[in-house]
Amino acid sequence: MLYGIIISIIVIISVLLIIVVLLQPGQKEGLSGGLAAGMMGSSGMGARRTADLLSTTTAVLATVFLLLSLLANFAIDAGGTPGSAVQQQGLQPVETDFQAPAETQAPIPQQTEPIEDQDN
Repeated sequence: MLYGIIISIIVIISVLLIIVVLLQPGQKEGLSGGLAAGMMGSSGMGARRTADLLSTTTAVLATVFLLLSLLANFAIDAGGTPGSAVQQQGLQPVETDFQAPAETQAPIPQQTEPIEDQDN
Protein backbone atom coordinates (compact mmCIF):
# COMPACT_ATOMS: atom_id res chain seq x y z
CA MET A 1 0.00 0.00 0.00
CA LEU A 2 2.73 2.44 1.00
CA TYR A 3 4.79 1.43 -2.01
CA GLY A 4 1.91 2.27 -4.38
CA ILE A 5 1.46 5.70 -2.80
CA ILE A 6 5.18 6.45 -3.08
CA ILE A 7 5.26 5.36 -6.73
CA SER A 8 2.24 7.58 -7.49
CA ILE A 9 3.98 10.59 -5.94
CA ILE A 10 7.17 9.77 -7.87
CA VAL A 11 5.21 9.76 -11.14
CA ILE A 12 3.63 13.14 -10.36
CA ILE A 13 7.02 14.61 -9.43
CA SER A 14 8.50 13.21 -12.64
CA VAL A 15 5.88 14.95 -14.76
CA LEU A 16 6.40 18.22 -12.86
CA LEU A 17 10.15 17.90 -13.24
CA ILE A 18 9.80 17.42 -17.00
CA ILE A 19 7.61 20.51 -17.27
CA VAL A 20 9.96 22.68 -15.17
CA VAL A 21 13.03 21.58 -17.13
CA LEU A 22 11.29 22.33 -20.43
CA LEU A 23 10.34 25.80 -19.19
CA GLN A 24 13.92 26.69 -18.34
CA PRO A 25 15.68 29.04 -20.71
CA GLY A 26 18.25 27.97 -23.19
CA GLN A 27 20.16 30.60 -25.15
CA LYS A 28 17.87 33.50 -24.03
CA GLU A 29 14.66 31.62 -24.75
CA GLY A 30 11.99 29.98 -22.68
CA LEU A 31 9.84 31.42 -19.94
CA SER A 32 12.50 33.63 -18.38
CA GLY A 33 13.67 35.13 -21.69
CA GLY A 34 10.61 35.34 -23.92
CA LEU A 35 7.72 35.96 -21.57
CA ALA A 36 9.51 38.04 -18.96
CA ALA A 37 9.36 41.18 -21.11
CA GLY A 38 5.59 41.36 -20.71
CA MET A 39 5.70 40.42 -17.05
CA MET A 40 8.36 42.91 -16.06
CA GLY A 41 6.10 45.97 -16.27
CA SER A 42 3.13 44.50 -14.41
CA SER A 43 4.92 42.48 -11.74
CA GLY A 44 8.18 42.72 -9.89
CA MET A 45 9.39 39.38 -11.26
CA GLY A 46 11.95 39.84 -14.00
CA ALA A 47 13.79 37.45 -16.28
CA ARG A 48 16.49 36.76 -13.73
CA ARG A 49 14.04 36.00 -10.94
CA THR A 50 12.06 33.64 -13.17
CA ALA A 51 15.22 31.71 -14.04
CA ASP A 52 16.14 31.55 -10.34
CA LEU A 53 12.69 30.27 -9.46
CA LEU A 54 12.81 27.59 -12.16
CA SER A 55 16.28 26.40 -11.21
CA THR A 56 15.34 26.30 -7.52
CA THR A 57 12.16 24.39 -8.34
CA THR A 58 14.19 21.93 -10.43
CA ALA A 59 16.63 21.35 -7.58
CA VAL A 60 13.83 20.82 -5.04
CA LEU A 61 11.88 18.44 -7.29
CA ALA A 62 15.02 16.47 -8.12
CA THR A 63 15.90 16.14 -4.43
CA VAL A 64 12.40 14.99 -3.53
CA PHE A 65 12.46 12.55 -6.45
CA LEU A 66 15.75 11.06 -5.25
CA LEU A 67 14.59 10.74 -1.64
CA LEU A 68 11.29 9.15 -2.62
CA SER A 69 13.11 6.70 -4.89
CA LEU A 70 15.30 5.62 -1.99
CA LEU A 71 12.27 5.38 0.30
CA ALA A 72 10.42 3.27 -2.27
CA ASN A 73 13.32 0.82 -2.26
CA PHE A 74 12.82 0.20 1.47
CA ALA A 75 9.01 0.18 1.23
CA ILE A 76 8.84 -2.76 -1.18
CA ASP A 77 6.99 -5.66 0.44
CA ALA A 78 9.15 -8.75 0.10
CA GLY A 79 6.28 -11.10 0.95
CA GLY A 80 8.14 -12.78 3.81
CA THR A 81 10.32 -15.01 1.61
CA PRO A 82 13.88 -13.71 1.50
CA GLY A 83 16.16 -14.63 -1.36
CA SER A 84 15.76 -14.93 -5.07
CA ALA A 85 13.75 -17.55 -6.92
CA VAL A 86 16.91 -19.56 -7.55
CA GLN A 87 17.79 -19.52 -3.85
CA GLN A 88 14.26 -20.56 -2.89
CA GLN A 89 14.26 -23.46 -5.34
CA GLY A 90 17.59 -24.80 -4.13
CA LEU A 91 19.52 -27.61 -5.73
CA GLN A 92 17.25 -30.43 -6.78
CA PRO A 93 18.75 -33.84 -7.67
CA VAL A 94 18.51 -34.62 -11.34
CA GLU A 95 16.58 -37.82 -12.03
CA THR A 96 17.90 -39.95 -14.88
CA ASP A 97 16.13 -42.81 -16.65
CA PHE A 98 19.15 -44.50 -18.15
CA GLN A 99 21.31 -47.21 -16.62
CA ALA A 100 25.03 -47.52 -17.03
CA PRO A 101 26.22 -50.72 -18.75
CA ALA A 102 27.76 -53.37 -16.54
CA GLU A 103 30.79 -53.81 -18.80
CA THR A 104 32.25 -51.53 -21.33
CA GLN A 105 32.89 -53.03 -24.73
CA ALA A 106 36.22 -52.77 -26.44
CA PRO A 107 36.34 -50.18 -29.22
CA ILE A 108 37.76 -52.75 -31.73
CA PRO A 109 36.06 -56.15 -32.02
CA GLN A 110 38.28 -59.09 -31.09
CA GLN A 111 38.89 -62.01 -33.47
CA THR A 112 38.03 -65.38 -32.10
CA GLU A 113 39.76 -67.62 -34.71
CA PRO A 114 42.78 -66.95 -36.84
CA ILE A 115 42.14 -66.76 -40.57
CA GLU A 116 43.92 -69.46 -42.60
CA ASP A 117 45.17 -69.03 -46.14
CA GLN A 118 43.31 -71.10 -48.68
CA ASP A 119 45.51 -71.13 -51.75
CA ASN A 120 44.56 -74.63 -52.98
